[in-house]
Amino acid sequence: MPLYLVATPIGNLEDMTFRGVRILKDVDLIAAEDTRHTGKLLQHFEVKTPQISYHQHNASQRVPELVSRLKGGESIALVTDAGMPGVSDPGYELVCACVTAEVAVIPIPGATAVITALAAAGLPTDRFVFEGFLPLKGKERKSRLEALRHETRTFIFYEAPHRLQRTLTDLQEIVEGERAIVLARELTKIHEEFWRGTLEEGIQHYQQTQPRGEFTVLVAGVENPQLTLSEGEIKEQLQDLLRQGMSRSQASRELAELTALSRRQIYQLTLENED
Repeated sequence: MPLYLVATPIGNLEDMTFRGVRILKDVDLIAAEDTRHTGKLLQHFEVKTPQISYHQHNASQRVPELVSRLKGGESIALVTDAGMPGVSDPGYELVCACVTAEVAVIPIPGATAVITALAAAGLPTDRFVFEGFLPLKGKERKSRLEALRHETRTFIFYEAPHRLQRTLTDLQEIVEGERAIVLARELTKIHEEFWRGTLEEGIQHYQQTQPRGEFTVLVAGVENPQLTLSEGEIKEQLQDLLRQGMSRSQASRELAELTALSRRQIYQLTLENED
Protein backbone atom coordinates (compact mmCIF):
# COMPACT_ATOMS: atom_id res chain seq x y z
CA MET A 1 0.00 0.00 0.00
CA PRO A 2 1.19 3.58 -0.57
CA LEU A 3 2.70 6.17 1.70
CA TYR A 4 0.71 9.40 1.48
CA LEU A 5 2.46 12.71 2.15
CA VAL A 6 -0.36 14.88 3.46
CA ALA A 7 0.17 18.63 3.71
CA THR A 8 -1.37 20.20 6.80
CA PRO A 9 -2.18 23.88 7.50
CA ILE A 10 0.70 26.19 8.39
CA GLY A 11 -1.60 28.22 10.60
CA ASN A 12 -5.15 28.58 9.34
CA LEU A 13 -7.16 25.36 9.63
CA GLU A 14 -9.29 26.41 6.65
CA ASP A 15 -6.28 25.70 4.42
CA MET A 16 -6.68 21.95 4.96
CA THR A 17 -7.79 20.38 1.67
CA PHE A 18 -10.83 18.15 1.21
CA ARG A 19 -8.58 15.49 -0.29
CA GLY A 20 -6.20 15.69 2.66
CA VAL A 21 -9.01 15.12 5.16
CA ARG A 22 -10.34 12.19 3.13
CA ILE A 23 -6.93 10.51 2.98
CA LEU A 24 -6.41 10.93 6.72
CA LYS A 25 -9.75 9.24 7.33
CA ASP A 26 -9.12 6.41 4.85
CA VAL A 27 -5.58 5.29 5.75
CA ASP A 28 -4.80 2.64 8.35
CA LEU A 29 -2.26 4.76 10.23
CA ILE A 30 -1.03 8.35 10.52
CA ALA A 31 2.67 8.93 11.21
CA ALA A 32 2.88 12.33 12.90
CA GLU A 33 5.75 14.55 14.00
CA ASP A 34 3.88 15.40 17.21
CA THR A 35 0.84 13.24 17.92
CA ARG A 36 -0.55 15.76 20.40
CA HIS A 37 -0.36 18.59 17.89
CA THR A 38 -1.80 16.49 15.08
CA GLY A 39 -4.44 15.16 17.45
CA LYS A 40 -6.01 18.63 17.60
CA LEU A 41 -6.18 18.75 13.80
CA LEU A 42 -7.71 15.28 13.64
CA GLN A 43 -10.28 16.15 16.29
CA HIS A 44 -11.28 19.30 14.40
CA PHE A 45 -11.94 17.30 11.23
CA GLU A 46 -13.40 14.30 13.08
CA VAL A 47 -10.67 11.92 11.96
CA LYS A 48 -10.51 8.72 14.05
CA THR A 49 -7.45 7.10 12.44
CA PRO A 50 -4.80 5.97 14.96
CA GLN A 51 -1.44 7.76 15.11
CA ILE A 52 2.18 6.77 15.60
CA SER A 53 5.00 9.21 16.32
CA TYR A 54 7.61 9.84 13.64
CA HIS A 55 10.21 12.59 14.18
CA GLN A 56 13.92 13.31 13.92
CA HIS A 57 14.73 11.55 17.19
CA ASN A 58 13.13 8.21 16.33
CA ALA A 59 13.30 8.20 12.52
CA SER A 60 16.08 5.60 12.32
CA GLN A 61 13.98 3.13 14.35
CA ARG A 62 10.63 4.02 12.78
CA VAL A 63 11.62 3.88 9.10
CA PRO A 64 12.11 0.07 8.93
CA GLU A 65 8.91 -0.46 10.92
CA LEU A 66 6.81 1.79 8.70
CA VAL A 67 8.23 0.37 5.48
CA SER A 68 7.50 -3.13 6.74
CA ARG A 69 3.93 -2.18 7.54
CA LEU A 70 3.51 -0.60 4.10
CA LYS A 71 4.92 -3.71 2.42
CA GLY A 72 2.55 -5.75 4.56
CA GLY A 73 -0.48 -4.02 3.05
CA GLU A 74 -1.17 -1.10 5.39
CA SER A 75 -1.70 2.40 4.05
CA ILE A 76 0.04 5.19 5.97
CA ALA A 77 -0.25 8.98 5.88
CA LEU A 78 2.79 11.02 6.91
CA VAL A 79 2.17 14.47 8.36
CA THR A 80 4.35 17.13 9.89
CA ASP A 81 3.26 19.80 12.37
CA ALA A 82 2.74 22.30 9.56
CA GLY A 83 3.12 22.25 5.80
CA MET A 84 4.40 19.58 3.46
CA PRO A 85 6.14 16.58 5.06
CA GLY A 86 9.53 15.63 3.68
CA VAL A 87 10.69 19.22 3.03
CA SER A 88 13.33 20.25 5.60
CA ASP A 89 11.83 17.41 7.59
CA PRO A 90 12.81 13.84 8.64
CA GLY A 91 10.07 12.56 6.37
CA TYR A 92 12.73 12.67 3.66
CA GLU A 93 14.35 9.55 5.13
CA LEU A 94 11.08 7.64 5.02
CA VAL A 95 10.41 8.73 1.44
CA CYS A 96 13.87 7.55 0.36
CA ALA A 97 13.36 4.21 2.09
CA CYS A 98 10.00 3.76 0.38
CA VAL A 99 11.46 4.57 -3.03
CA THR A 100 14.22 2.02 -2.45
CA ALA A 101 11.68 -0.58 -1.32
CA GLU A 102 9.49 0.20 -4.34
CA VAL A 103 6.62 1.40 -2.16
CA ALA A 104 4.45 4.00 -3.88
CA VAL A 105 4.73 7.54 -2.49
CA ILE A 106 1.74 9.78 -3.21
CA PRO A 107 1.88 13.51 -2.38
CA ILE A 108 -1.30 15.24 -1.23
CA PRO A 109 -0.42 18.92 -1.82
CA GLY A 110 -1.44 21.84 0.31
CA ALA A 111 -0.03 24.78 2.23
CA THR A 112 3.73 25.29 2.46
CA ALA A 113 5.41 28.33 3.97
CA VAL A 114 8.16 28.74 1.38
CA ILE A 115 5.83 29.07 -1.63
CA THR A 116 3.24 31.07 0.32
CA ALA A 117 5.88 33.61 1.33
CA LEU A 118 7.52 33.75 -2.11
CA ALA A 119 4.24 34.39 -3.92
CA ALA A 120 3.48 37.49 -1.83
CA ALA A 121 7.00 38.79 -1.18
CA GLY A 122 7.43 40.97 -4.24
CA LEU A 123 10.88 39.54 -5.00
CA PRO A 124 11.71 37.71 -8.27
CA THR A 125 9.87 34.39 -8.44
CA ASP A 126 11.04 33.06 -11.81
CA ARG A 127 14.12 31.45 -10.22
CA PHE A 128 14.65 30.80 -6.52
CA VAL A 129 16.53 28.51 -4.16
CA PHE A 130 15.27 27.13 -0.84
CA GLU A 131 17.90 26.69 1.88
CA GLY A 132 15.69 25.20 4.61
CA PHE A 133 17.22 25.88 8.02
CA LEU A 134 20.74 27.34 8.12
CA PRO A 135 23.35 25.47 10.18
CA LEU A 136 23.44 26.88 13.71
CA LYS A 137 27.16 27.53 14.00
CA GLY A 138 30.71 26.72 12.95
CA LYS A 139 32.32 26.19 9.59
CA GLU A 140 29.21 24.64 8.08
CA ARG A 141 27.16 27.79 8.76
CA LYS A 142 29.89 30.07 7.43
CA SER A 143 30.33 27.92 4.34
CA ARG A 144 26.60 27.93 3.58
CA LEU A 145 26.38 31.71 3.89
CA GLU A 146 29.52 32.18 1.79
CA ALA A 147 27.93 30.06 -0.94
CA LEU A 148 24.97 32.46 -1.02
CA ARG A 149 27.17 35.51 -1.40
CA HIS A 150 26.92 35.63 -5.20
CA GLU A 151 23.61 33.80 -5.58
CA THR A 152 21.63 35.43 -8.42
CA ARG A 153 18.33 33.76 -7.51
CA THR A 154 16.02 34.79 -4.70
CA PHE A 155 17.03 32.61 -1.76
CA ILE A 156 14.72 31.54 1.03
CA PHE A 157 15.20 29.92 4.41
CA TYR A 158 13.39 29.41 7.70
CA GLU A 159 14.49 31.01 10.96
CA ALA A 160 13.40 30.96 14.60
CA PRO A 161 12.65 34.34 16.23
CA HIS A 162 15.45 34.11 18.82
CA ARG A 163 18.05 33.60 16.05
CA LEU A 164 16.73 36.16 13.57
CA GLN A 165 18.89 39.12 14.59
CA ARG A 166 22.09 37.09 14.54
CA THR A 167 21.24 35.62 11.14
CA LEU A 168 20.52 39.03 9.60
CA THR A 169 23.82 40.32 10.97
CA ASP A 170 25.72 37.32 9.58
CA LEU A 171 24.06 37.81 6.21
CA GLN A 172 24.98 41.48 6.08
CA GLU A 173 28.61 40.72 6.86
CA ILE A 174 28.92 38.04 4.20
CA VAL A 175 26.64 38.83 1.27
CA GLU A 176 27.59 42.54 1.29
CA GLY A 177 25.86 45.22 -0.76
CA GLU A 178 22.35 46.55 -0.27
CA ARG A 179 20.10 43.52 -0.58
CA ALA A 180 16.33 43.66 -0.53
CA ILE A 181 14.81 41.25 1.97
CA VAL A 182 11.33 40.19 3.00
CA LEU A 183 10.61 38.74 6.42
CA ALA A 184 7.36 36.81 6.50
CA ARG A 185 6.02 35.75 9.88
CA GLU A 186 2.94 33.98 11.24
CA LEU A 187 1.80 33.09 7.72
CA THR A 188 -1.96 32.50 7.37
CA LYS A 189 -2.46 33.35 11.06
CA ILE A 190 -4.17 36.36 12.67
CA HIS A 191 -0.90 38.29 13.04
CA GLU A 192 0.49 37.50 9.57
CA GLU A 193 3.05 40.09 8.54
CA PHE A 194 5.36 40.80 5.62
CA TRP A 195 8.19 43.17 6.49
CA ARG A 196 10.06 44.57 3.45
CA GLY A 197 13.31 46.52 3.31
CA THR A 198 17.07 46.03 3.14
CA LEU A 199 19.28 43.86 5.31
CA GLU A 200 20.54 46.90 7.20
CA GLU A 201 17.02 48.20 7.75
CA GLY A 202 15.91 44.75 8.91
CA ILE A 203 18.64 44.66 11.54
CA GLN A 204 17.64 48.11 12.78
CA HIS A 205 13.94 47.22 12.78
CA TYR A 206 14.39 44.10 14.88
CA GLN A 207 16.70 45.88 17.30
CA GLN A 208 13.63 47.93 18.20
CA THR A 209 10.98 45.27 17.71
CA GLN A 210 11.03 41.90 19.44
CA PRO A 211 10.86 39.12 16.80
CA ARG A 212 7.86 36.88 17.36
CA GLY A 213 6.70 33.77 15.54
CA GLU A 214 8.48 31.61 13.00
CA PHE A 215 10.05 33.50 10.10
CA THR A 216 10.42 32.75 6.42
CA VAL A 217 13.32 34.91 5.23
CA LEU A 218 13.60 35.86 1.56
CA VAL A 219 16.66 37.64 0.17
CA ALA A 220 17.01 39.10 -3.32
CA GLY A 221 19.77 37.60 -5.42
CA VAL A 222 22.70 39.70 -6.56
CA GLU A 223 21.87 41.62 -9.73
CA ASN A 224 25.35 41.60 -11.27
CA PRO A 225 26.92 38.13 -11.09
CA GLN A 226 30.57 38.03 -10.14
CA LEU A 227 33.33 36.61 -12.28
CA THR A 228 34.35 33.00 -11.82
CA LEU A 229 38.14 32.85 -11.71
CA SER A 230 40.43 29.96 -10.96
CA GLU A 231 42.68 30.15 -7.92
CA GLY A 232 45.67 30.62 -10.22
CA GLU A 233 44.00 33.55 -12.02
CA ILE A 234 43.10 35.16 -8.69
CA LYS A 235 46.70 34.84 -7.49
CA GLU A 236 47.93 36.48 -10.70
CA GLN A 237 45.54 39.40 -10.22
CA LEU A 238 46.59 39.67 -6.60
CA GLN A 239 50.25 39.95 -7.60
CA ASP A 240 49.38 42.69 -10.11
CA LEU A 241 47.46 44.70 -7.50
CA LEU A 242 50.18 44.30 -4.89
CA ARG A 243 52.81 45.42 -7.42
CA GLN A 244 50.69 48.53 -8.02
CA GLY A 245 51.18 49.42 -4.39
CA MET A 246 47.93 48.19 -2.90
CA SER A 247 47.96 46.71 0.58
CA ARG A 248 46.86 43.09 1.07
CA SER A 249 43.62 44.32 2.60
CA GLN A 250 42.85 46.67 -0.30
CA ALA A 251 43.67 44.07 -2.92
CA SER A 252 41.55 41.47 -1.15
CA ARG A 253 38.60 43.84 -0.94
CA GLU A 254 38.79 44.78 -4.62
CA LEU A 255 39.01 41.18 -5.84
CA ALA A 256 36.22 40.06 -3.52
CA GLU A 257 33.91 42.40 -5.43
CA LEU A 258 34.80 40.69 -8.69
CA THR A 259 34.92 37.04 -7.74
CA ALA A 260 32.98 34.36 -5.88
CA LEU A 261 35.50 34.30 -3.02
CA SER A 262 35.17 36.28 0.19
CA ARG A 263 37.63 38.98 1.24
CA ARG A 264 38.97 36.67 3.97
CA GLN A 265 39.62 33.85 1.50
CA ILE A 266 41.46 36.14 -0.88
CA TYR A 267 43.50 37.67 1.94
CA GLN A 268 44.66 34.16 2.82
CA LEU A 269 45.86 33.77 -0.77
CA THR A 270 47.98 36.92 -0.39
CA LEU A 271 49.72 35.26 2.54
CA GLU A 272 50.27 32.08 0.53
CA ASN A 273 51.90 34.15 -2.23
CA GLU A 274 54.61 35.17 0.26
CA ASP A 275 55.53 31.56 1.03
